[in-house]
Amino acid sequence: QVQLVESGGGLVQAGGSLRLSCAASGRTFNIYAMGWFRQAPDKEREFVAALSRTGTGTYYADSVKGRFTISRDNAKNTVYLQMNSLKPEDTAVYYCAATRKIYYYARDYDTWGQGTQVTVSS
Repeated sequence: QVQLVESGGGLVQAGGSLRLSCAASGRTFNIYAMGWFRQAPDKEREFVAALSRTGTGTYYADSVKGRFTISRDNAKNTVYLQMNSLKPEDTAVYYCAATRKIYYYARDYDTWGQGTQVTVSS
């Protein structure tokens, strides 16, 4: 089973940008669809973005559409989340996740990283 490690979180002012990375272990990274989720304090974890195995299919939550971009480099076993025009409401712990099923069904993600904190100040 793949193991996931996120990095790239931090503190940024509203309107700024961050790029999160998620490094996956193993040599079978390209059989997994990948996603990003987030959880704000006192809120449930929510879906952010998803990407197909080949990188040709993407799916975004309405709240981030047009501001966030998910991508992957299968040669580096890494998935990215480029976050632009950040807002204070984007503040959360961001989690990378993997599934061997269809990428756009959030419920099917079953392998998770430990999370990375993103804080957006106003």
